[in-house]
Amino acid sequence: MRGLDFLATSRIAILGLGLMGGSLALALRGRCQELLGIDSDPDTLIQAEELEIFDRLSTDPAEILPRAEVVILATPLNTILKLIKKLPSLHPGSAIVLDLGSTKVQVLQAMDELPGRFDPLGGHPMCGKEITGLENAESGLFQEAVFAFTALERTSSKAKSFADQLAHEIGSRPLWIDADTHDQWSAAVSHLPYLMAAALSAATPLDSGQLVGPGFRSTTRIAATPTSIMLDVLESNQENILECLERFRVEIDKLEGLLTNNDFETLNHQLMQSSERHRTLVIKSSVGEIQ
Repeated sequence: MRGLDFLATSRIAILGLGLMGGSLALALRGRCQELLGIDSDPDTLIQAEELEIFDRLSTDPAEILPRAEVVILATPLNTILKLIKKLPSLHPGSAIVLDLGSTKVQVLQAMDELPGRFDPLGGHPMCGKEITGLENAESGLFQEAVFAFTALERTSSKAKSFADQLAHEIGSRPLWIDADTHDQWSAAVSHLPYLMAAALSAATPLDSGQLVGPGFRSTTRIAATPTSIMLDVLESNQENILECLERFRVEIDKLEGLLTNNDFETLNHQLMQSSERHRTLVIKSSVGEIQ
């Protein structure tokens, strides 16, 4: 069965109805046979019911999860790992299992321990906001975003086809890479920028806030991301992030040295190189899907 046919006829359960899970649900509404929502917060379920996103809702995964042919884990990373361990006792049947976590090595290791009736693969949509919660969910959140997928050796062609079709249906571009590469790249383009934004915010005098404009806001926006989300990510990808921090420190020291020595000619050359590198990185991010 082709992935598009399976998506249209499938029952999909989303565990975790925050920003990512809620946005995915909004994007999938009307595109599958049944949409099931699970969240531990009763208030979130009330809000989801008012939005009329889901066909069924529950705080108890065991109550409605057995209906699902696709299980999507959209919780913080440590909760994803716990849910993977619990999944065999929550779902007695077979299902494709996809997560939306920000790192992949640990998740895929946990997924590989699932019984054979499950068909797992990792996922990470490269989009989001610094604010969380279902109230901030948007159906267009995934539009034009890269949706990274990481397959296990056991991942079936059906699950891969479903992932491709899911990405296309919500307006994303699928990118298939291995888990190690994913975590290395995510450290550079996502986790290090978070730490940079946090450090810049901490280093900025409060009095200067009267002059804060769009440049500072856009540069430091992600510093407002809840630590309850980011600490799990930083811990799980610590080694790669430390390597990125070292490379960043080298570049900062280089700029400081040029300023200290009044070498503005070399500084100009360095900044021009950085500008060109930024342009190249942005172009790479906007190319078509990579299989």
